[in-house]
Amino acid sequence: MSEGIVIRKCQGIEEFQRCVLLQKEIWGERDIEVEPATLFVVAAETGGQVLGAFDGERLVGYTLAVVGFTNGTVFLHSHMTGVLREYRDRGVGRALKLFQREEALGRGIRLVVWTFDPLEIRNAYFNLNRLGAIARKYLPDLYGLTTSPLHLGLPTDRLRAEWRLDSARVVAAVSDLVREPEAGSFAATIELPAELGHWKLSDAAKVAAVQTRIREEFTGWLARGYAAVGVRKTSGGIAYLLAPWSDF
Repeated sequence: MSEGIVIRKCQGIEEFQRCVLLQKEIWGERDIEVEPATLFVVAAETGGQVLGAFDGERLVGYTLAVVGFTNGTVFLHSHMTGVLREYRDRGVGRALKLFQREEALGRGIRLVVWTFDPLEIRNAYFNLNRLGAIARKYLPDLYGLTTSPLHLGLPTDRLRAEWRLDSARVVAAVSDLVREPEAGSFAATIELPAELGHWKLSDAAKVAAVQTRIREEFTGWLARGYAAVGVRKTSGGIAYLLAPWSDF
């Protein structure tokens, strides 16, 4: 990570309000869709997390997580992680997630989940390859249509990442001990075209068609007990790699 960046818990309403301002700058949504400072207060006071990345006194990234409970297990739902554009590709996002992991494990919490757009391949690579999460659930239009220009007016389809913090897979990933997945070694793949990034700037209809196709493919494979476990480049673009998964 860039020298001088410090990751720590945010404290007090002033820092929570700075998270809100950062949220507006990153996602560009209308005020009605922006998470208010009161939610950050609630998360911090009820066992969640409000973590900040600071360059000196400047807040340049943050993570907001709330507590969840299912099937007798307490977990964290990591609702938002955002980093200012000029600080991306400098390890800030990964540092936030690693701090999140250590803080959670220190309290006996072994699972963190979050959602991400399957059309955002950089996020998929980060979540699955670099952090060691897996995705076993596809959630169509989870948040409804939003005003964020990042969402292109499309349904907010999401994959649900599961990050088992002390699993062998995650330990290897966060320790940089995982090799890039090899072609042909997975039972199924879901392909995204190389032109997708260009289409996001010029042809929303083509992006929508890709979204519709992969929604059907993910839904079918995940219903059969498969999980998305990584992504890799192919001759035609990028492919999600899927494998049967019943470990947890």
